[in-house]
Amino acid sequence: MKKYSSILLTSVAAVVLVGCNNDSGPRESTLDAVGSAAELPERFEEPVQLDLIKHVSGDIFFREGETIQDNVHTDWVKDTFNIDLNYIWTTSGPGETFETKLQLEMTNNQPFPSILALRSGLTQDIIDSGRVIEVGEVFEKYASDTWKQAMADDPHAWDPYTREEGRFAIPILDYEMNGDTVLFIRQDWMDNLGLEAPETLEDIENIMDAFVNGDPTGTGEQVYGVAAGFANQLNTWMSTLDWVFGAYGAMPNQWNLAEDGTLVNGDIQPEMKGALETLNRWMDEKYLHPEAGLWDEGKAAELFTAGRAGIIAGPHWMPDWPLAELHENVDGAEYKAYDIPAGPDGLKGRATGVTSQNGSVMISEDASEDEIQAFFVYQNYLFENYANPEAGGEFEYGFAEGYDYVMEDGEVSYDDDDIPGGGIDPVKYTLTYDGARIPSLYINTLAGFARGEEPTTPFEQKMYLNYPEQAWAGAEIVVDGAEDQVASMFTGAPTDTMVSRGDALDTMLSEGFNKMIYGETSVDQFDSLVEQWKTSGGEEVEKEVNEWYDIVSAN
Repeated sequence: MKKYSSILLTSVAAVVLVGCNNDSGPRESTLDAVGSAAELPERFEEPVQLDLIKHVSGDIFFREGETIQDNVHTDWVKDTFNIDLNYIWTTSGPGETFETKLQLEMTNNQPFPSILALRSGLTQDIIDSGRVIEVGEVFEKYASDTWKQAMADDPHAWDPYTREEGRFAIPILDYEMNGDTVLFIRQDWMDNLGLEAPETLEDIENIMDAFVNGDPTGTGEQVYGVAAGFANQLNTWMSTLDWVFGAYGAMPNQWNLAEDGTLVNGDIQPEMKGALETLNRWMDEKYLHPEAGLWDEGKAAELFTAGRAGIIAGPHWMPDWPLAELHENVDGAEYKAYDIPAGPDGLKGRATGVTSQNGSVMISEDASEDEIQAFFVYQNYLFENYANPEAGGEFEYGFAEGYDYVMEDGEVSYDDDDIPGGGIDPVKYTLTYDGARIPSLYINTLAGFARGEEPTTPFEQKMYLNYPEQAWAGAEIVVDGAEDQVASMFTGAPTDTMVSRGDALDTMLSEGFNKMIYGETSVDQFDSLVEQWKTSGGEEVEKEVNEWYDIVSAN
């Protein structure tokens, strides 16, 4: 499984369809739930049919003769629980295809899902439609201890789905620190030029200057200091510049927790000025490619994997993808993971999500007890048996032999070339996309490998075989640097002013910052840009964000 698939969000969904109504506002739970998870059936005596819809995204593949309606996962669900997965309709192609279809169903007042798993902005609309119940109580009654313990790993997981009346969607947990920034630097260039490991932002500038002006390739080819793309935003998921801002005590493109306990827009804090001045200097010195402001994250990464940039910043898993392409493109190329540097005042900062949840499950007010029991029986089982499997268990090596792994002479292999027909990940067929994940398990496992620990559990052995050593090193860096995290604290639905003016406000700031980086306007204009943002609706956004934060803090 590629960890980047957790970050490249698609609007994949699996849902169980029953009736709906048109009431507005979240509804309280009215279910007569069983007393505890222990009282749920292990397997239903009579078949329970779940009528599903799903978007079959481009990263979902099937064995010949199998479809989303009939595959190794549907067979397993039937054999294990006596649950029939019946897909009413599916979509494919761009993720927007599914959202368009679902919106049309909602607009036309078509039967609404009883159990709906989504990774989509539509989640907030559905909660506010009043068609789903409060699920905090239901989760406490139905969820297994292992699932509850995993949820406790992430104290902010519920925040996006919290209203004054309670919690209206169950977070789908993902691995924590999965997007925290590491620097990957061309080690062969460092060695060729006799450069030492960087500790400060000044060290990074000296390294970039040597790369740009010292001909590290020996070919005379023009190269650049850092591969960055900020067409979308300055603080993004790959080819990011968050670490530059963190070195000055800033963090753009997110809402940060201030010392007084309120949330503040990171874009408008005065600490931004030092980072913008630095990036303007880097552009002048050609440390940045002149088209960096026009590039998205993937395009910027191509500069590094083509061998034309010495540094790239992004998640620890990048050695798996896309940095593996560097070795394919450039003979003898080597890179190494490094920590983010300290700024002029000794500050360090990397953006991180305050929550590791990645999507959610909602329950219709019309859901039957059998349907809800079926979902919890299914998901509890995955948390108990798949999230951290035991030796000798059915998921010891993966989900299904011949799909995501193969056994050869008593040894497991995850290599696509060893699996007849190539590797296929049936976990992507599951109702919550990735089976079940315990947030703290993955990153600490990889960090342990970097410290010399040997794999002992099935989960550890699988991670050991699936991830390169540079990913281990990156994981160790982010775990050891947890104190440098700057959490993105606002995870709620867009506020009223965000909906009406958000795009214009965001564009105002991004265009202003880009002009400063390119030297078209002075960084001295920062304060007037902030004032313009505030008077154009920004102050109202700040008020609304903090009203939301007061609500989630009280729940």
